[in-house]
Amino acid sequence: MGTPPAFSPVRSVRLYERIVEQIEQAIDEGRLRPGERLPSERELVTQLGASRATVREALRVLQSAGVLESRPGDPLGPRVVTPGPAHLRKQLSRLAGAGAMSLAEVLAARMVLDGAACRLAARLRTAEQLAAIEDAVADMERRVEQGHAAFSEADVRFHDAVAAASGNLLVQVGTAAVREVVLRLVRERIDEAGGHSPTRARALMRRSLAHHREVLDAIRAGDGERAARDATRSLYAYYGGHLDAAGRRSVRALLDEPAPRALRT
Repeated sequence: MGTPPAFSPVRSVRLYERIVEQIEQAIDEGRLRPGERLPSERELVTQLGASRATVREALRVLQSAGVLESRPGDPLGPRVVTPGPAHLRKQLSRLAGAGAMSLAEVLAARMVLDGAACRLAARLRTAEQLAAIEDAVADMERRVEQGHAAFSEADVRFHDAVAAASGNLLVQVGTAAVREVVLRLVRERIDEAGGHSPTRARALMRRSLAHHREVLDAIRAGDGERAARDATRSLYAYYGGHLDAAGRRSVRALLDEPAPRALRT
């Protein structure tokens, strides 16, 4: 007689979770599209055969997850949210916060996406898009002496301009979302270590600026491979120092050449 099949313990599913699954499935299948509204709460109670409290709990869960939005006093049903960086960032932050993703994994994802964005931008950018990237780098240089917060704003403009020049909406959304999660995780580690001195912060900003100029030069020259290589190496050099040995080893697999020395930022 063969080995009997193994079964996993079953989980009791609450009624509101079934409602959440129904609404999410309708969105996934395109029966509910971004911007469209669900029926009113009263209509949902009738359609679902559930209590008002159960329907409200399901809607609360979906609103908290960024799937739906509603305004107090609005007599119409909640609206399906258009997916964007904020929604994806929230989901990634929850996974990272729950320990489901390590900093190394999120950084690797950012290196892949940024590398793709730079490769595409170098080959597809328009003159106007190149000007926006150049302007962001010039703004970064002006802001070095203004502090890290001001410098970071210009840095975000640079990466957004590069992603826009890629011509790929998913790359734009993905890079923005993953970037913010990486920054949050690294910021937490820096804060735990007591932060940076002004001298150290300026040195890091200048090194970051030099890396961004290298990427800009490659994009300007239309060299997609060099732009992608410089971008991924820059990210490793800047953030790799916050990884443990195993994390650095896994991230270095994305580099085409021997890895640069990772800084402790």
